[in-house]
Amino acid sequence: MSVRYHTDDCTYRLPAKRLTAAWLADVARAEGYELGEVNYIFCSARKLLDMNRQFLGHDYFTDVITFDYGDRRRTRVVAGDIFIDVETVADNARLYGTTRLEEMRRVIVHGVLHLCGQKDKTPAANRQMHRKEDKYLDFWRLKR
Repeated sequence: MSVRYHTDDCTYRLPAKRLTAAWLADVARAEGYELGEVNYIFCSARKLLDMNRQFLGHDYFTDVITFDYGDRRRTRVVAGDIFIDVETVADNARLYGTTRLEEMRRVIVHGVLHLCGQKDKTPAANRQMHRKEDKYLDFWRLKR
């Protein structure tokens, strides 16, 4: 297992990186997977908008884009790159009345849940994604 954290066009620093990596490994295990190589890339709104346009054909801001590189051979090992727009996360924290760090943790676990196969494009799948995010955020709170 290897969780790495990078920045691109921003200066964001996530606190408690090792504890976060252990939490994410627990999340993957709870979902029936093992955590492999996962890279978190914290970036600007402009950077993620450009990626959203280039790779997904979407012309709007988003908080996270996940590229899944794992489990091609059905090994149940997740791997991928998770790009997070720190500006949109901060905006969403204000919108939802939570802290920036709490919203960042939600987006961080959201990316791993995508790597574990959780979808969010239909209303039912989106509700399930939010329930899982809430559940694993509770795990985080207990882990501290």
